[in-house]
Amino acid sequence: MFPLNNTARRPLLCYVTDRRSLSESEPRQALETLLSKVEAAAASGVDWIQIREKDLSGRAYAWLTREALHRAAKHQASNGAPAHILVNDRLDVALSERAGGVHLGESSLPLAEARRFVGNRNEPEGFLIGVSCHSLEAARSAASAGADYLFFGPVFDTPSKAAFGAPQGLERLAEVCRAVSIPVLAIGGITLANASDCLAADASGIAAIRLFQDVQDISSVVESLRKLTR
Repeated sequence: MFPLNNTARRPLLCYVTDRRSLSESEPRQALETLLSKVEAAAASGVDWIQIREKDLSGRAYAWLTREALHRAAKHQASNGAPAHILVNDRLDVALSERAGGVHLGESSLPLAEARRFVGNRNEPEGFLIGVSCHSLEAARSAASAGADYLFFGPVFDTPSKAAFGAPQGLERLAEVCRAVSIPVLAIGGITLANASDCLAADASGIAAIRLFQDVQDISSVVESLRKLTR
């Protein structure tokens, strides 16, 4: 797992999957293409990969997570460990497949319940519970309740959701980063052109779909991001 106490000050990079945005129309082909993207991301040195395919059945979600873990395990990141696989929303899948953590949204299982359930299962050290937040109040609440990290955004405009507006989004991001002591990853409309602005706002890293998934050469994207410092 990429350490959360990032002494090197290099940004955490998280690829968030979305097979529905791929061009393939046949479901099985879309899954295979997505897995090839996951493996390419792992091979390029992305720290975390969040499997975010909310419409899948539990069985299909478990299969996809299992395959992602298998493919990520083939490649070691720069810290000597494979990319950390996180499961969006489905704590049951994350635990049954022994993924690296779960990411909770606004309509997911409450953080306190997820933390209690993980504790009762005696999960190995390193299982992460992250939370998506869209306000300072939500960020403070999640940090107080024991979240390991936060996603905050959308910082910039995205096709599906309006952002705060770039200057205001960056200001709110900086405010959240100052208010909590856990890592905050910026999300929402992140590009190579604006990623440095997020890090300048003291984000610990960035999370994105299109930035990693919609490119032919993900390694060059990761290399460019690695040159940025916080």
